[in-house]
Amino acid sequence: MARIRNFSITAHIDHGKSTLADRLIQYAGLVDEREFHDQILDNMDIERERGITIKSQTVCLPYTSRSGEEYILNLIDTPGHVDFSYEVSRALASCEGILLLVDASQGVEAQTQANLYLALEHDLAIIPVINKIDLPAADIERTREMIEAELGLDPEKAILCSAKEGKGIEDIFEAITREIPAPSGRVEAPLRALIFDAQYDSFRGAIISCRIFDGRVRPGDMIRLFSLGTVHKVEEVGVFRLRREKRKELGAGEVGYIIAGVKTVSDTRVGDTIVLEEDSKALPLPGFKEVKPVVFSSIYPINSDDNASLADALERYKLNDAALTYQRDSSAALGQGFRCGFLGLLHLEVFQERLEREFNQAIIMTSPSVRYKFVLAGGKEVTVENPEYYPDPALIEYALEPYIRATILVPDRYMGAVMTLCLGRRGTNSHFNYITRGRMEINFDMPLAEIIHDFYDKLKTITQGYGSFDYDLLDYRRDNLVKVDILVNGEVVDALATIAHVDRARPRAKEICDRLRKEIPRHMFKIAIQGAVGGKIIARSTISALRKDVTAKCYGGDITRKRKLLEKQAKGKKRMKMIGKVMIPQSAFVAVLKSDDE
Repeated sequence: MARIRNFSITAHIDHGKSTLADRLIQYAGLVDEREFHDQILDNMDIERERGITIKSQTVCLPYTSRSGEEYILNLIDTPGHVDFSYEVSRALASCEGILLLVDASQGVEAQTQANLYLALEHDLAIIPVINKIDLPAADIERTREMIEAELGLDPEKAILCSAKEGKGIEDIFEAITREIPAPSGRVEAPLRALIFDAQYDSFRGAIISCRIFDGRVRPGDMIRLFSLGTVHKVEEVGVFRLRREKRKELGAGEVGYIIAGVKTVSDTRVGDTIVLEEDSKALPLPGFKEVKPVVFSSIYPINSDDNASLADALERYKLNDAALTYQRDSSAALGQGFRCGFLGLLHLEVFQERLEREFNQAIIMTSPSVRYKFVLAGGKEVTVENPEYYPDPALIEYALEPYIRATILVPDRYMGAVMTLCLGRRGTNSHFNYITRGRMEINFDMPLAEIIHDFYDKLKTITQGYGSFDYDLLDYRRDNLVKVDILVNGEVVDALATIAHVDRARPRAKEICDRLRKEIPRHMFKIAIQGAVGGKIIARSTISALRKDVTAKCYGGDITRKRKLLEKQAKGKKRMKMIGKVMIPQSAFVAVLKSDDE
């Protein structure tokens, strides 16, 4: 155990975490030049394209130090986005230390600070690493100042490296063996292992990634998953060396995998504890919680005949992604579909792209919403995720909506624009502080519903890409919320309904009406598109009628002939308006989701 080191790499998005992991793997000799490709730990196409890590990965690196001692270094790679912060916290709980990566040209950013606080909560050894020193824009001295001022770490201990060019990699390995303590635990004690990830294999079922804290596990052992109480027989154990490598046993301090006939990823839970079946007095490892969805959206197939294949695709997707929740839903406008819950907006985007790419599903997603709470007369509390189930306004005593604490790091020249954006999104309780010369941190309490549409895109636009954003869920707060219905030709389109704050209801309704006016084709009669709260119309756009020239065949003659034809046309249009159905194209539903600038 004295020769084992368990560590993780954490960084803000695009600070070079995956590139550094590539260099460490190459240096350890796990892959030759022929088989190597960039972002080797990222298995999905979408991870490589976007340069983000979505699924946590693990790799066991052999290393011989300068003094000749042999070590086993377990790298537990973590997702970099705030949506997956619980998965990150469980991966960090499996480590004794982290490499905190900072971009030499960008400096310390919001997610860097968030990761530092997570590491401090778990009492981990922290090694600061300044990456991208080869860039022309790299400012190493300024980055050292930021590490001292914002993170409170010793800037002299920061290791300089260029993950792209492979500079400083050996220094990082030496620092890991020197600064990060060996794992503690007793091999003789009863088994306790922490699940920090699980992957689905179509032949073997769920492959559980875990860190053994106490005891040992061998093939043939009967294990119990603590929170679920399910019992499984261990078929295989081993470590990750890019490919799975079988072992006779895993002991205390080691990181590896367990295959035990668990059918799906949903049958395991990140953060759960594995114990032996006969160990009735076993206590779980601390920190486990059930991950609850935060953002909700309904999905429908573009072709209603594809509903069965969409249901099948969701079932197969769920095998890989236990965080997704879904249930059947229906809409008068879009037919049968599913109501899905996500950890955040990135999770939603990844889900949408993977469903289209990997499962070949063409879908429409309704506007994302959050989980609201309504306290009714008599004290009963109801939870509403879908605007369709908004309670009767006459019964509502008051409404509650989820709030977040937003942390925004920007150069001070953008302070005014960021303030305007946050205040426009009902931000309150603002705090500012200068963290270094020319760079400031802005904190706002904001409703979650205000950031799930296009807040991040707007922030990047107004700060020219320099703004970084992170958030934590706070609590539910009392607000005046109303349901905004959209009526097309007098009929309510349930898929376009939304819940909004009373001050934002009219602008939101006007925005939807204007977008629909551009997307819905003209008919032979005038179409009114209206936004309504209850029975009160608060916004309207009108699509003018197509006019057929019925008088074209009249060459000269009495005016009464033309008038007679025009009157006949007017009567027909009036009758058509009464019984005519408006065809709303699929593009209209997509247009409502787009941000104002598109």
